[in-house]
Amino acid sequence: MSELITLPAEVQDQLFRTARTAHTFTDEPVTDEQVRAVYELIKYGPTSLNQQPLRVVLVRSREARDRLVPLMTGRNQEKTAKAPLVAVVGADLDFHEELPRLVPFMENPEALFADPAAREESARFNTAIQIGYLIVGVRAAGLAAGPMIGFDADAVSAEFFPDGRHRALCVVNIGRPGPDAWMGRLPRLAYEEVVSTV
Repeated sequence: MSELITLPAEVQDQLFRTARTAHTFTDEPVTDEQVRAVYELIKYGPTSLNQQPLRVVLVRSREARDRLVPLMTGRNQEKTAKAPLVAVVGADLDFHEELPRLVPFMENPEALFADPAAREESARFNTAIQIGYLIVGVRAAGLAAGPMIGFDADAVSAEFFPDGRHRALCVVNIGRPGPDAWMGRLPRLAYEEVVSTV
């Protein structure tokens, strides 16, 4: 079946088949240039109505890391303390303010999201899509990602998005995989369990 995918087999492997969530990393730094290259690659991934709610805070300083680690749960504390780069990934709950620029052909697109509850739901959904692109982009850069949702979301949001318009959705450790970085490949559902035709 891989011959039906137009990407070279080794790229398919790098992005999907052999890629894993990393649990340990080397101490090789992840540069701002690498992160920018990842963003420039993924920014064109489709979202609903070209919404761009993804917001990322790169946690580089020791002081910022010391603020984040206690807000992580269980084993995520050690992983986050040791990763070369940690990204706090959030949703801009007021993403609609950017829509006139992002969908210039549409008159008053922000009016579609006047209801705060519907706007937050859309922000979370589209940020989740963009998080998927981010993880694949990190893999495309030859790095590994360790996404986590085990943290105090209210506290992380307050600490790293203090303006109140952003909501932390996940924390992603990023770097070159270290020793014993991978768990074994876990099972996946079969095509027939996931896809149906009507």
